[in-house]
Amino acid sequence: MSGLETIQLSHVPKDYPVHVALYRDLNNAKFLREQLISGNAEFEYAFIDASMVLSRTHVLSAVFKAINSYLNRRLKSRNIHSEIVFSLSPNNNIAESFRKFGITDSTKDLLVVKVSVDPQITHDSVAQHLQSVVEGTPARFDDETLASIADIPKIRKAYKISAPQTKAGAAPAVNGDEKKGLEVAILGAMALQGAT
Repeated sequence: MSGLETIQLSHVPKDYPVHVALYRDLNNAKFLREQLISGNAEFEYAFIDASMVLSRTHVLSAVFKAINSYLNRRLKSRNIHSEIVFSLSPNNNIAESFRKFGITDSTKDLLVVKVSVDPQITHDSVAQHLQSVVEGTPARFDDETLASIADIPKIRKAYKISAPQTKAGAAPAVNGDEKKGLEVAILGAMALQGAT
């Protein structure tokens, strides 16, 4: 079982469904990263370190931005999938966006995104391929699971968003309202990518 979810984003033509899978306890990050770096067309996915994703809205906003750039022929990176990883970044440095948000050799929680830019890319074809190449435990792609994976200090650092301080001076755990505020700040930083 791949745990693959197919999503039709609002305001995106129906010809571009988005396939998303989340894996925990990944055992072959190095292999997947090597395939991606070597340009193996079979591995044309957005491989995202899930610890850098706060919520579904966070990653799907990057997907929407990348699809929009693709449809308007404004990609700044190699393809729509690398554009998704780049779209997560608050700045215009493509290499830095891959270092912060992309798969690394030590990635343990992996979010995989594939956009159907070709009719031959279907839910079944993506599910079968991922099942055969990803060595990890499928998990639900929902806010609860992502919240349990998210490395909030690393996310705050990547987006340069300081944590609210308590009287004792330590950053508190993120509650629902604070998470929503953090998500709004992240989405704003992504929207203003490189404007500052």
